[in-house]
Amino acid sequence: MDIGDSNLDSEATIKVGTVAPTGEPCEELYPPPCCMVIFGASGDLTRRKLMPALYRLTKDKILPDNFFVVGAARTEMDDNGFRRMMEDAVKEVKNFDAKAWKEFSKRLFYRKIDYSKDTFENIKKLLDEKEEQFGTGRNRLFYLATPPSAYSGIIETLGSRGLSEEGEGWSRIVIEKPYGHDLESAKRLEEVVLKNFDEQQVYRIDHYLGKETVQNIMMLRFANLIFEPIWNRRYIDHVQITVAESMGIEGRAGYYEQAGVLRDMFQNHILQVLAFIAMEPPSIYESELVRDERVKVFRALRPIDINKLSESLVIGQYAAGEVGGKAAQGYIEEEGVAKDSMVPTFAALKVFVDNWRWQDVPFYLRSGKRLSEKFSQVTIQFKGVPHQMFRETLAAEIGPNAFILRIQPDERVQLRFHTKNPGSKVCLRDVLMDFPYMQGYTGIELSDYERVLIDCMLGDKMLFVRRDGMELAWGFLTPILKAAERGPLRPEVDLYKAGSYGPFEADKLLQKDGRRWVNL
Repeated sequence: MDIGDSNLDSEATIKVGTVAPTGEPCEELYPPPCCMVIFGASGDLTRRKLMPALYRLTKDKILPDNFFVVGAARTEMDDNGFRRMMEDAVKEVKNFDAKAWKEFSKRLFYRKIDYSKDTFENIKKLLDEKEEQFGTGRNRLFYLATPPSAYSGIIETLGSRGLSEEGEGWSRIVIEKPYGHDLESAKRLEEVVLKNFDEQQVYRIDHYLGKETVQNIMMLRFANLIFEPIWNRRYIDHVQITVAESMGIEGRAGYYEQAGVLRDMFQNHILQVLAFIAMEPPSIYESELVRDERVKVFRALRPIDINKLSESLVIGQYAAGEVGGKAAQGYIEEEGVAKDSMVPTFAALKVFVDNWRWQDVPFYLRSGKRLSEKFSQVTIQFKGVPHQMFRETLAAEIGPNAFILRIQPDERVQLRFHTKNPGSKVCLRDVLMDFPYMQGYTGIELSDYERVLIDCMLGDKMLFVRRDGMELAWGFLTPILKAAERGPLRPEVDLYKAGSYGPFEADKLLQKDGRRWVNL
């Protein structure tokens, strides 16, 4: 019996209650006075993620009064036009507060730029003026929310205009994904970045690491003695990491046709989650020491044998189907997608971490678009019991236990195990011990972007990607990308219906190892 087949009813679910805290009350950390300059301020990322996050942080009184935002983009607009555009975006947020928005909007300013040195002078003048008015101590956070093609030019101009220099206050730059297209392009971008900023000023953001359940991985592992002793190859059979999306490319054909699912999800989000699962405990909970251990995981990744790529990688592309009861078109029918496109929208990859703890334990990584449901989770599946003492009593084989970390949409921690079924006959039933992560919590709830923005302002790099970690992740993935995209041994791009769990070939990737995917 595999846990993916377990039939759990409500009677077999144990709801875990909230226990008393083990220490002092947990208080929020508050950033220092600063300003934030958003390049690409008229774009989708700013409207959907950054501005709502900043509004909520202000509404919840986490950001200081000494704070303002400068939006910069090619779009022709004045301060009031920018404020109206952002208000329309923020109104999509639950519990919109008109009074709170009115106060927040007074901190928003805008300058049209064409990313040339001359227009950056306008940004510099505005900063000098508003920093004096708001008393931000010349602490500056520059956020690149533009297309990646604009990164190098913006970074070089910031450096040439002296905006990267630190004097009275700090100067930091936040770089969104994709950070390069492969290892070579990532290194070229890195040369530009480190020519104009010091490494300690650079924040390579992966908002996925701001999700509460991802952060909770270390707490669960290293603050509870019951988990860490069995967190190894002796007790764990395999690990599954799934990031499933029900939506398609959402009008981003220009980006997705160049990226595909491996660049979009694996190089950053999924490999970073893998690092948290597989890392060794640092001597102390400190940013650089934690990042050291994550980098060690990337160093230990076993290179994929490109000559046997199909044994480790399955790629697919969604065809027309139905998601959530609504018809969904296929990828090649999306606007802007080439009709003969072979860009994968789904991938399943089997990897190994070659070290003492994880030797020969497979990590199955999976992500795709237009799947049946949106969910992200990590499943730690343990080995079966070593001796079947109930073989004369139970008809079915006893399946393995599993520890499940649900990252989204409903953050929770689950443990699956077996107990006796009530009654005179000896029968087993599967039991799910379920802890909704936000249960019993009454404080401020931070979204992933809210958390990483606060950390940028605080100067905490725990959840950000370091240079060596970025290069090692690209170094692992780039040979796979090259072989999958144009190599003679490239695997087939298998079609799968929108609304399914991906191509059948992904199931076979596990079935040949005697395993199955664990879904919701």
